[in-house]
Amino acid sequence: ALTVIRYPHGSGGESFFQKNKPDYAPEFITSIRDDEHEHIICSDYSVLLWLANQLALEFHIPFQTADTAHPTEIVFDLDPPSKSEFPLAVRAAEELYRLFDQLGLSSFPKLSGNKGIQIYIPISKNAFTYEETRLFTSFAASYCVSLFPDLFTTERLIKNRGGKLYIDYVQHAPGKTIICPYSTRGNELGTVAAPLFWDEVHSDLSPSNFTMEAVVKRTKELGCPFESFFRQPQDKQIKAILDHLKENDRSEN
Repeated sequence: ALTVIRYPHGSGGESFFQKNKPDYAPEFITSIRDDEHEHIICSDYSVLLWLANQLALEFHIPFQTADTAHPTEIVFDLDPPSKSEFPLAVRAAEELYRLFDQLGLSSFPKLSGNKGIQIYIPISKNAFTYEETRLFTSFAASYCVSLFPDLFTTERLIKNRGGKLYIDYVQHAPGKTIICPYSTRGNELGTVAAPLFWDEVHSDLSPSNFTMEAVVKRTKELGCPFESFFRQPQDKQIKAILDHLKENDRSEN
């Protein structure tokens, strides 16, 4: 269920969110309705090209596919205070990678296309509810904050973050969206929310290097870092972690 940001005067100019399929959309533009909006479903090149002609430069999607109300992926959004503090996002990503590796979880990093990094964990359709995944995302975020309280925070209000990186786990919820892998951003550089290989997440990583042209070139040369994403659901590992968290919660209460 797609939400786009359109830039009627081109990148870097004024923009607006569009959640509803326009009345003038041609018949081949399919859609799905939720409680409030008639969202476009972009499932083939013809829809993508039509959206490009509408100057839709950014593509935002929920955490589930259109045929379920349950998440089909878990995502952590690592949001540093500014673009100049992007190294904080790299540090947070490295710490989450270490945590997930210790828990036996496969995870997939992706640039936000702006100033942050997003970490994905694939799960099967209808395997977990959003309430269950919140237990896990809350645990992982709290773990990072407890280890590095001077670097990371889960404080929602920007004014209260004290210049720390915000680990956004609350955003992983019904009705929320995140920038789609490989979506462009509406800035003048034309940077991309590019999937990464874990060995690319280091101190020299820079979002400004991942422009449209550069991402097309690297994908042709290196392949897609998310190629195996849907073939690696982490259901067994997530269930074991949830069972442990629930047991601890029962013991404390």
